[in-house]
Amino acid sequence: MTHQAAPPVARSAGDRTPTRLAALAGVAAAAVALGLAEVVAVVAGARSAPLVAVGGFVVDTAPEPLTRFAIDVFGVHDKSALLVGTAVLLAGFAAGIGVLAARAPIAGDLGIAAFGLVGVAAAVSRPDAGPASALPSLLGALAAAILLRALLNGPLRPAADPPTSAGPPTPPAGPAAPATPTAPVLPGAGVGDRRRFLSAVGVSVGAAALAGAGGRWLAQQRSVASVRASITLPAAADVAAPVPSGVDPQVSGLTRYVTANSGFYRIDTALVVPRVDPQQWRLRIHGRVATEITVSYPDLLAMDLVERYVTLACVSNEVGGDLIGNARWLGVPVRELLAAAGPLPGADQVVGRSVDGWTCGTPTEALLDGRDALLAVGMNGEPLPVEHGFPVRMVVPGLYGYVSACKWITELEVTSFADFDAYWVPRGWSAQGPIKTQSRIDTPRQRAELTAGTVPVAGVAWAQHRGIRAVEVRVDDGPWQSATLAPAVSADTWVQWVWQWPATAGEHVLQVRATDTTGETQPEGRQPVAPDGATGWHTIRVSVA
Repeated sequence: MTHQAAPPVARSAGDRTPTRLAALAGVAAAAVALGLAEVVAVVAGARSAPLVAVGGFVVDTAPEPLTRFAIDVFGVHDKSALLVGTAVLLAGFAAGIGVLAARAPIAGDLGIAAFGLVGVAAAVSRPDAGPASALPSLLGALAAAILLRALLNGPLRPAADPPTSAGPPTPPAGPAAPATPTAPVLPGAGVGDRRRFLSAVGVSVGAAALAGAGGRWLAQQRSVASVRASITLPAAADVAAPVPSGVDPQVSGLTRYVTANSGFYRIDTALVVPRVDPQQWRLRIHGRVATEITVSYPDLLAMDLVERYVTLACVSNEVGGDLIGNARWLGVPVRELLAAAGPLPGADQVVGRSVDGWTCGTPTEALLDGRDALLAVGMNGEPLPVEHGFPVRMVVPGLYGYVSACKWITELEVTSFADFDAYWVPRGWSAQGPIKTQSRIDTPRQRAELTAGTVPVAGVAWAQHRGIRAVEVRVDDGPWQSATLAPAVSADTWVQWVWQWPATAGEHVLQVRATDTTGETQPEGRQPVAPDGATGWHTIRVSVA
């Protein structure tokens, strides 16, 4: 009886790590990279963390239509949406690296290296970046490469074929026993291997989450929040006019005259809020001036402070939008500081520069013409909130924020519009942005279902530094009806208005328009926000039963 050796077992592609598990290994490695990077960024700087650095690069280089889309869709949450989107894209990229690494480890190493280099390039391109800015991405990528190899070469590594004897097979000692049925062998990792793998992934991701949270916590411990809380602002030498009686008419849904700090809109390019120690803060006034000067935070607080109500508006505010707010600001008139520096002839622009490198260009005339343009240190009776520019920001009545409201300001460079384009100008926005006359219906809301009878129609209108003379409302293209204006502190704030509508049953269209004190009525024609602010009548549709 002749015995033949069993044929060698052929390994197929199925013996490799299953694709879905390899992808999961890649995602786990990326999570560890980001978690470790957050810890390193505590020392290297918050803007050097890969997600923040890459996100900041995207903000600075994204085409204007994409930026406009993000603000239209996400509003004040556009930064959170960007970070989430970046994380999702990174997870997909990491999953692909994991699959490649399972087939060719060197391909995984190269993919992780590419990921690290992108993070490094983005981090070192940030304003005020130094050599340490590269560390979070470099160390994170190294940790990711080590973990990915460990996961793929550890519990998921396929078992090797058993060794075979070179000699002839040993004949059976007796009659062959009947074959015992066995469970089919699945290609790839076994059940125990998968469990060990998933445990390793869980531990890795958990450690990454703890590291990331720990890094954020440490960053908060180093924050200026506690310093801000300890500051007591001096009383204003020139206090704001009192809010007159009659503001905030008792109409449900009408915007309050003064916007709370917690509800004030925030639109800027900072993915991580800059945290500036006021004791280290300096404002440098330089450029085309007779005398360059530097001012500290204590210097500002020692000056005669002015308090004013000023309504700020974002140029990205659509017709009927809410990117606008009114607050009581405390600060030093910019004209006094510029006068000390002495602008030279022909210097028609003052560039405000933020600690994160963002710039805005303000017409020099607007800072010297007597309006209450302030280097603000306070907002609604407290030091500036960190997210609104603490310790110092600019506030200029009558100009959109992109050309005036520089937060976390550290420089005023006196120059000219011919010599320098501020941040948004090369991106298609106008160099100068005077606020346009606008009005908005707050109540009733779009598509509201109402009951026939007297219905209050109310909202706000604004034309900062000119003031509002009249607001009119019409129904279904009928005659314009004059609304009642609530009092206001000054021409630098918005005005509340109310019109009592004798509503009848049916579907109706309501429109509003405002006229400023110069006699200019806001135009009906719709214009998009770019390049210098939206125009058009706010229009809503309602149903009356």
